[in-house]
Amino acid sequence: MWLARIGRNASNSFECQIEAPPAGGRGRIRFSCGCRRQTLCEHAAALLTYMSIVPAASWFHADDAPGPAGTGVTLARWDRWLDQVSSNARRPATAAAQRVFGLMLRAQAAREFPAAFPWQEVDSHLAAIPRLLAAPVWLRPGKRGDALVDPQGLHMSALGAEPAPAEGWPDETLSALSVLLGDADVSHGALRLTRIAARQHEHAMEQLMARYPVFFEKASAGALHRAEDRQLQLRWEDQDDGSQRLAVAIADGGHLQLLRAAQYWYIDSKAQCYGRVQGNASLLEALANAPSLEPEDVASFSAHLASHGAVLDLPTPNPRGPVELLEVTPKPVLLLRRERNWPVITHSYLADKRVEVGCARLLFDYGPARVDALDYHSVVRRMRQGTVYEVARKIDAEHAAARLLLDAKLADALELFYAQTGGFAVVEEGDWVLSLGKRKPPAAPEAWQPVLQQLAQAGFTIEFADDFPRDRLVATGDWHAELAVDDNGWFDLQLGIEVDGERIDLLPILRRLLADPEFPQQPYPGEKPDATWRVLIDEQRSAELPLQRLRELTEPLLEWLQAEPGPSLRLHRTQAENLARLADRDVLHWRGSEILRARITRLRESARSEIDTPDGFTAPLRPYQREGLAWLDFLAEAGLGGVLADDMGLGKTVQVLAHLLLEKRCGRLEQPALVVCPTSLVGNWRDEAARFTPQLRVLVIHGAGRADTYDEIGNNDLIITTYPLLPRDRESLIAQQFSLLIVDEAQAIKNARSQAAQVVREIPARRRLAMTGTPLENHLGELWAQFDAVEPGLLGSERQFTRLYRTPIEKQGDNDRQQRLNQRIGTLLLRRRKEDVLADLPAKTEIVRRIELEGDQRSFYETLRLAQHERVREAVRERGLNQSGIIVLDALLKLRQVCCDPSLVKLASAKKVHASAKREALHELLDGLLAEGRRVLLFSQFTEMLGRLAADFDARKSPYLMLTGDTPGRLRSDLVQRFQDGEVPLFLISLKAGGVGLNLTAADTVIHYDPWWNPAAEAQATDRAHRIGQDKPVFVYKLICAGTVEEKIQALSDMAELFAPLQ
Repeated sequence: MWLARIGRNASNSFECQIEAPPAGGRGRIRFSCGCRRQTLCEHAAALLTYMSIVPAASWFHADDAPGPAGTGVTLARWDRWLDQVSSNARRPATAAAQRVFGLMLRAQAAREFPAAFPWQEVDSHLAAIPRLLAAPVWLRPGKRGDALVDPQGLHMSALGAEPAPAEGWPDETLSALSVLLGDADVSHGALRLTRIAARQHEHAMEQLMARYPVFFEKASAGALHRAEDRQLQLRWEDQDDGSQRLAVAIADGGHLQLLRAAQYWYIDSKAQCYGRVQGNASLLEALANAPSLEPEDVASFSAHLASHGAVLDLPTPNPRGPVELLEVTPKPVLLLRRERNWPVITHSYLADKRVEVGCARLLFDYGPARVDALDYHSVVRRMRQGTVYEVARKIDAEHAAARLLLDAKLADALELFYAQTGGFAVVEEGDWVLSLGKRKPPAAPEAWQPVLQQLAQAGFTIEFADDFPRDRLVATGDWHAELAVDDNGWFDLQLGIEVDGERIDLLPILRRLLADPEFPQQPYPGEKPDATWRVLIDEQRSAELPLQRLRELTEPLLEWLQAEPGPSLRLHRTQAENLARLADRDVLHWRGSEILRARITRLRESARSEIDTPDGFTAPLRPYQREGLAWLDFLAEAGLGGVLADDMGLGKTVQVLAHLLLEKRCGRLEQPALVVCPTSLVGNWRDEAARFTPQLRVLVIHGAGRADTYDEIGNNDLIITTYPLLPRDRESLIAQQFSLLIVDEAQAIKNARSQAAQVVREIPARRRLAMTGTPLENHLGELWAQFDAVEPGLLGSERQFTRLYRTPIEKQGDNDRQQRLNQRIGTLLLRRRKEDVLADLPAKTEIVRRIELEGDQRSFYETLRLAQHERVREAVRERGLNQSGIIVLDALLKLRQVCCDPSLVKLASAKKVHASAKREALHELLDGLLAEGRRVLLFSQFTEMLGRLAADFDARKSPYLMLTGDTPGRLRSDLVQRFQDGEVPLFLISLKAGGVGLNLTAADTVIHYDPWWNPAAEAQATDRAHRIGQDKPVFVYKLICAGTVEEKIQALSDMAELFAPLQ
């Protein structure tokens, strides 16, 4: 461990500590620094740099600081001095006895060493000749003893070249080693090699060659021997653009490798030899600056050369014909390869692993000429089979092709590499990769197929390197469909296609298509009628399938294909019409279609637009109610569950009672029907059943003595119980059999995980029916919970529903997906709105009254608002937003309470505030309304607030009724009846206890004392008065404190829009 204080000056410095593995060991370097940076610490970097440059013996040690005598500091200094003296007195390290000394040669290709300046180009033939590198090494015999392996490099120290032989180095060898090791500047693995670029390097190399064995690239291939010198010759080398350049070659040395040093050397790997290459040195130096010879100049230059050839001894250029001009539209080409070493950076900012990615190169074919997109020349030439072609590039067309790559999510490989990793690039300029995001590695080669299909259809030629996966195009035969029905009436659909004489499951193929964002689910502009789409059959085969037929298959089955994978599609029996449309398109060979036709016939026969009121029903039904009765009868005939979601006040209870009586008249009420409802509605169900269907025998299971009533269930037609009793009476309920389970105010089970919702799913019933005026209050998950309770599986699992419908509709505004949801549930959901069916319903007028807070109440509100704001910010800072929900809700609650009445706030400071602007405004409003003979419903969410208002009315001796969650169930019906009979003009009701199910048409005025987040809850409360039976206009007052959180709540309520089909 090393410790240092690092900084620009004493006042701006930090203590930095570094832990590193021992010398020669492996492991990570860890650091901690006073600057508190976890990564990229400049102080740690400075300390590491210092440690790598300054010898350890020169480091300043903490115990060098002056200290009092006897502290041990002096002894520590002596210890270090003795260690240094011992080090200076040591003998040089020697090589192991079995090791053999030799000279290792290596060729360094031009791409491995940079030009002197970044803008210089490696342009000449000479620059492309590999350079000669050399390194003195110690080698050991291999396990078999017939080859030398494991080259170990040397280094220079004050004692000379180490490791040394036991007998030491001869003077000539030591001198040569000093030259080579002193200029070693190229790393290759653990070896440091010297670029043989100067005469002294070449001389030192030859001294070692004369005394020790020489190896090329790897010692296991055997030592080389020195051979005779060869002559260097000049020749004309054809370039790809048709020009020619002077190049060097070795006489009769086609298989020899030419290397550049101070002069030239050759290696003959076959003959295991090496040697010098002799030539005109001045001509070779000038050769680097020789211009290229263009095709048009060949004839004239050849003639000119005849007069100078004897002096320069240059060969005659290769003959050229005239240049042919081409006008060609470029065809984009994508050349694909696999890159295996893309680094992945982890949280430690180190490339801990490397992954394989697909790489592409963009080229353009201009007839016989192929051009790299990176080529900056606007006019290019290419020589093919001795003819030179000239092409003027179509830059606009090339840019359009490049834009197609960008549209297909391809990205500049080099730019993405440096953005993600930095370091030595594994890709080249002009390479493309398939981007998966700024922080993720590019796509693997196996993930390119959908993009390649898209680009191939756009006109690209796709070429593969040997290591890039590809597939074989095969022909297909007939398409098949097989349909079966299980015991519960669900359809199981299997799809197949014939390929190479075998039937292949088509479902995985269709699922991959729908997961592919590039698959055109709608016809694209200019699409041909016979357009095809290439799909993978398996790893070795693909097929081109008609786009139109693929769409005809996927469109009606979209949601089921996107659900959980399986060997078949499982469709609800209500989807028979969907399947029929698929069968009618005649794109499949069907087996089992007669089952489908029979199911459709039965459903169509069951559907009727209206039905007569059953005998014995004591009230006339409106036309829309008879339609509802017909729909309920259709569900019974088809054995289906459903959701009756008419607006509040349209008589859902009446329709269901009529249906139950019809079921009894038809002999289908073999077991009783069970109604589960809120406690407040028990009396309403009992009373309306007695009023409209006196023939039905009704049993109410409620109250302390209900245990004995379970024995009487079989003797009755209609059983009524409540949600709170479901968990308590679960065992008794699931032991019964019911013909129909009716869930009233079904939003009570919108949380599928609640105890009541779980018991509802357990109760044995042939059919299930949900009743609700608001099937959707907050989110689509509530709709799923209600349908899953009455027709399990219709909308899949909750996770599937969220993925297929809720997320696309709520977060992405996907109208198409909403329409698909409407179609899927349309048969089983009946939703009518008041304005659609009751044109004669009296008008409803909403009035928002804004109230200004003044004086102490305004000051208290502002003080509390600032305090709660700081409290919430602190909570979010400490716990994060997700963990601060309770704090946020409590802060909002307190602010809302101040608006209603400061005395509601449980704070000592609230007791000092006696004014309540809203309370005073309410009394003023009520005085006028009651004086006019109005009958008023007053709603509040705060039961405590209703208690304070009741105290006010008591003090004023004003008559009133009050219904809250504490009101006993047996008294609720009596309170409602007293108000309906006109006994009392004012009814105080808590929003939760009386906002649903009550029929209070005697009221003509509704006051909402405080606003609520959910407008549907307020609407439900308002509809206690604005419903069937109301014969007077209804006025709705909303009391809002201006400049407070209540205005924000009201604004949110105004903006809230429920989904159109569910409103």
